[in-house]
Amino acid sequence: CEVRPGPEFLTRSYLFYANRLFKAHQFYYWDASCRDPSYSLVIKGKLRLRQASWITRGATEADYHLHKVGIVFHSQKAMREVTSWINQTSGAGCEGFLPPGRSWVPGALYELLSAKGERDCTAPLGFAMHELSLVRVETRFQPLPQPQQSGSRLVEELYLGDIHTEWGERLHYRPTGYQRPMQSAMHHVHPCPACGIIYRADEHHPPILPARTPLPMRLGGSWVSTHCEVRPAVLFLTRFFTFHGSNHTWEGYYYHYSDPLCKQPTFTIYAAGHYTPGVPSSKVRGGTELAFRVTQARVTAMDTVTVMMLNSSEPGSCGLTSSWSTGVEQDITPTNGCLALGIKLPHTEYELFSTEQDAQERRLLYIGERPTDGSSPDSPDKRPTSYQAPLVQCAAAPEEFSTYRGLKHTGRKDANGNEALKPLPVALLLFIALLALRRD
Repeated sequence: CEVRPGPEFLTRSYLFYANRLFKAHQFYYWDASCRDPSYSLVIKGKLRLRQASWITRGATEADYHLHKVGIVFHSQKAMREVTSWINQTSGAGCEGFLPPGRSWVPGALYELLSAKGERDCTAPLGFAMHELSLVRVETRFQPLPQPQQSGSRLVEELYLGDIHTEWGERLHYRPTGYQRPMQSAMHHVHPCPACGIIYRADEHHPPILPARTPLPMRLGGSWVSTHCEVRPAVLFLTRFFTFHGSNHTWEGYYYHYSDPLCKQPTFTIYAAGHYTPGVPSSKVRGGTELAFRVTQARVTAMDTVTVMMLNSSEPGSCGLTSSWSTGVEQDITPTNGCLALGIKLPHTEYELFSTEQDAQERRLLYIGERPTDGSSPDSPDKRPTSYQAPLVQCAAAPEEFSTYRGLKHTGRKDANGNEALKPLPVALLLFIALLALRRD
């Protein structure tokens, strides 16, 4: 169950054909567990892969064209709410999308967009498929779960462009980061209870995900990234946090890189401070609202470009003037942060946290998504309503912790020692494989 800014709760199932056509389903829900469906969208169009992105390394840019978008309502409430948005805010051609008071018809498909009819009533829903303009396919090998089993299984994941955190910007935003990856129907992570349910669903039969037992918010311990993370504005990083529940203090490392495999380090930030006791979120059910105070920080420059930038920064704005060198950590607390890196001290951020357990019984920690414009959630009204990629608790997954240690310097490799990030032709193979599976 995905959480988009807003918040919006949805699941997705995309099918790509060998002739460049695609058919996508987006299922929207009232709840953060994706068990109470609101409406479903069925989207048809054409996708053309272009060239490697010169902005987001490791990604491929693509052009898409929408042919049709249809909507199926799953309750009278959903029909009333969505048609109200459309009737109030749409331009010419969408007034009276559905007459007021019209009763809900189960299974009826209503046209929101038609390229032939030159009708587009999708904007009031905040709908756009700009995520298709940035594509990346990763392959890796997952060890078999049983100790007596040797070998591994292939996993293919599709990364699509991120969704802007501001509702008003998402209609024209061109992604530079990614959403959480989609799993290949043929080669997905195991176990994946939701995969089959979502794959077999359609606009008339939305997926109802298995009920999950909510976990109490226990931050104590250490949490770590499971892979190289990509954020908008071309940021590649891994994260490592330790929370001390007894006195509500925390410390964290942010390892930044210049490449999408996290193999070429640029600089590392160490930050520490304290946090407030959490309260349940009124906007995102299952989330917990906290305030984090950052009171001290240290920076280590890891390449010559970063060293030159920091040494040329304004005197007194980032540590000792002209004293930076590669691999040497420096305290930036006395200068109230580092202007060149956008760090201000002391600093308070209003956060959204959530914990859950995955199908492998690992504890996951979700921290609020950073604003797409690069700003900080430094006021309550800027508190996130969606999440970043999850961190895994180290004690619950020692194998992931060892992988993380490798990520800091070498990046992930598959079972054969090859880099996990593949060139785009793998995406074409995935498209054909998905088509073959659906036809079977």
